[in-house]
Amino acid sequence: MTLSHLPKPKMVATDVDGTLIDHLEQVTPRTKAAVDNLIADGVPFVLATGRPPRWIDPVVDGLGYAPLCVCGNGAVIYDSANDRILASRVLDVDTLAWLADLAEGLLPGCGLAAERIGATAHDAATPQFVSSPEYQHAWLNPDDTAVSRAEVIAAPAIKMLIRLPGVSSGDMRTILEPRLEGRADLTYSTDNGLIELSAPGVTKATGLASVAQRLGVQHNALIAFGDMPNDVPMLRLAGHGVAMGNAHPEAKAAADEVAAANHEDGVAQVLERWWA
Repeated sequence: MTLSHLPKPKMVATDVDGTLIDHLEQVTPRTKAAVDNLIADGVPFVLATGRPPRWIDPVVDGLGYAPLCVCGNGAVIYDSANDRILASRVLDVDTLAWLADLAEGLLPGCGLAAERIGATAHDAATPQFVSSPEYQHAWLNPDDTAVSRAEVIAAPAIKMLIRLPGVSSGDMRTILEPRLEGRADLTYSTDNGLIELSAPGVTKATGLASVAQRLGVQHNALIAFGDMPNDVPMLRLAGHGVAMGNAHPEAKAAADEVAAANHEDGVAQVLERWWA
């Protein structure tokens, strides 16, 4: 089937960073218009991101629409319209402790962080993101999140982050993944010395499959957009997986199509085939 004759998708899912938003981290007017048109047509639009729910608000503001969200690389299903966590899967404390020991042994000098979840995106009952003193943020983070190493692994987490500046995320995966013994799933969304660990079997594909089941949509009727290795399972799950022109080679290899780059409105260009 040629691209021009693909059936209209019954659900659209997209990654956020490097995919939906541009290099200024904005939803462009063209992208917003395309999303507006598919929503007006009654087609579900879903975000599928490594971001936690607490980082969804700026995207909602840019879209002018509050979608269902697969967050934390599949660990969380979040209803952004009602600010409610619908489902989550976590790494337990014993597993976090084991992973911390393993990472520190194999990646000397690394810093550890944990992303947690409450009942809402901004649940203040417990700190949602905590990091060890050695952890260096991979992106701008204005919050002081440093706690003791013991505190990082003291509560269940939707994901553990391991940071080692100066080493590629791909090289970190090569070192750590063979030693995980099936106790966690490993991926990454930046190649800047940061890898992310989730509960076994948790990926964007499992999260997206859960949302599709809630909405009664078959996988072969999905179109999904992404740009990094954490998007690969989702791109393979969808009936039509689209990698961005700026995507990591692994994402491009997993996709059915390579679109224009995120800063060239690649998502919008594809959606306009049906919703111009």
